[in-house]
Amino acid sequence: MKHVQGPLCTIDVGERSVETESVDGLLERSVGGRALGTRLAHDRIPFDADPLGPENRLYLATGPLQHSTMSFTGRMSATALSPLTDGLLSSNAGGFLSRNFTGTGYSALEVTGSSDELLVVHVTDEGVEFESVPDLAEATVFETCEYIEDEHGLGAEHTVVVGPAGENEVRFASIMTSKERAFGRGGLGAVLGSKGIKAITFDGDSTNEVEIPPIQMEIHGEAAQSDHIMKRQGTSSVASYADSVEALPTRYFSELSFEHIDDIDGDRIEEKKYKKGTCSACAFACKLPTKDDETGLETEGPEYETLMAFGSNSGVDDIVDVMKSNKLCDELGLDTISAGDVVAAYLASEDEFGNAELIHETVEKIAYREGIGDTLAEGVDRVHDELGVENWTVKGMEFSAHDGRTLNGQGLAFATSNRGADHMYAEFYPYEYPLVDAEDAFEKEGVEGKPPKIVELENVNVIKDSAVLCKFSRSFVDEERLATLLDADYDELLEIGSEIVALERHFNNQRGFDRSDDALPYDDQIPGFEEGLEEYYAERGWNDDGTVPDGAVDGGGVPADD
Repeated sequence: MKHVQGPLCTIDVGERSVETESVDGLLERSVGGRALGTRLAHDRIPFDADPLGPENRLYLATGPLQHSTMSFTGRMSATALSPLTDGLLSSNAGGFLSRNFTGTGYSALEVTGSSDELLVVHVTDEGVEFESVPDLAEATVFETCEYIEDEHGLGAEHTVVVGPAGENEVRFASIMTSKERAFGRGGLGAVLGSKGIKAITFDGDSTNEVEIPPIQMEIHGEAAQSDHIMKRQGTSSVASYADSVEALPTRYFSELSFEHIDDIDGDRIEEKKYKKGTCSACAFACKLPTKDDETGLETEGPEYETLMAFGSNSGVDDIVDVMKSNKLCDELGLDTISAGDVVAAYLASEDEFGNAELIHETVEKIAYREGIGDTLAEGVDRVHDELGVENWTVKGMEFSAHDGRTLNGQGLAFATSNRGADHMYAEFYPYEYPLVDAEDAFEKEGVEGKPPKIVELENVNVIKDSAVLCKFSRSFVDEERLATLLDADYDELLEIGSEIVALERHFNNQRGFDRSDDALPYDDQIPGFEEGLEEYYAERGWNDDGTVPDGAVDGGGVPADD
């Protein structure tokens, strides 16, 4: 089986110490990326750790496909204990960082401890340096990237950066890379911020070669030749369709379609797009550099989830206003989904849907924890009572789009996800729209027959997040191709995926998570929800209370019976 190569680099920013060690035993059963980060985190983060304390550890890792020249491989994975969900969580980001990370020669980076001064950490194949940067306190992501380029000659593609939101420990702060690409969900930016890290840079020429099968060029060629609508509109292409089937959260989840969708949909985004945008090595080029000629506003996106959060869910019908919200989140280092939903909750409490000026003011207040922003920075789960609104979260994470009240299988997948209300954990929604071949599609209503597919998708997405492979490769990389790329049996890959899901769940169980956390604000509206949950647990071999059986995993991050 193909897997990433190289030692683990551990940086304690409190002690200013650096250690390297072999993790070959874990690599052979991890592929890389999310699986490697999860195995390390499960073993090394105390079960009772404070997510914003020095004992939390953050892992950055690539996978074997970052050694290819294939489309869909410009990504990296990050793993830590989430300050938003209070559970173990992985997030990944695209852009141009991954190849620069591999140049350092490491398979993964581990960051622990806490610095008493603001730092930029420079990681190269020759060592690690710590730079004190007090003048960058509360600098934006863009300002920080400009400093690093001016002072060190390293472009934004060499960096991970936190904005003011991360420094101020906003629970849904992002880690940003390549300026506008985000490790978005779960507040991992606040983890770096809590450690006193403003940025980490990566550079070097010590890539450990991994030979990828020739099929990579066939996949790359197909991506280049494809006329897929995402090449023009990115994920915003699904907005009108989601609206038409009533799966688009609107006005803080009080409605399921938006009467002004034509003003903020993929066609409007395509009108604002002024050049191609892509990630490292990718010919699919689905990113969205957009510009409004009248105001001069430039940003990347917004993608569909941002159109939902800052558009329909906030009652906003002007695409330029949504673009500005997107830009602010990138500059300040905020997850657009959680930030938009939190703002929508505030708008609901104030009866101010559609007030774009208030939205933009509130986003800034959140990042700097000023006024009402200090309250909202805690996330919906912690402040919904104070606002007097419903708690639209799962495990503390705000909902993404593809509403589960219409797409019931996706609703169940929101509930079972160890990460919380995130659509990409199982990525079940394409099977209910459908956006896949008709023979693989499911009816939207109910969950009958869906739990085994949810389990399979959760497992295979672990492998994609470990390889690391973009989820939008789904039309180009089927199970046979995935197995060929990784020189493995598909069932073996699913077993590894299942192990990682179980490790995430086991870690969270030790922190008190159980079946009561696998709940939705609307689970009574999904026919057969409780039966579907029980079938999901049975499919995984877990206890009826949603916990992993004793002895099912050991301290080494591999099944106890291996």
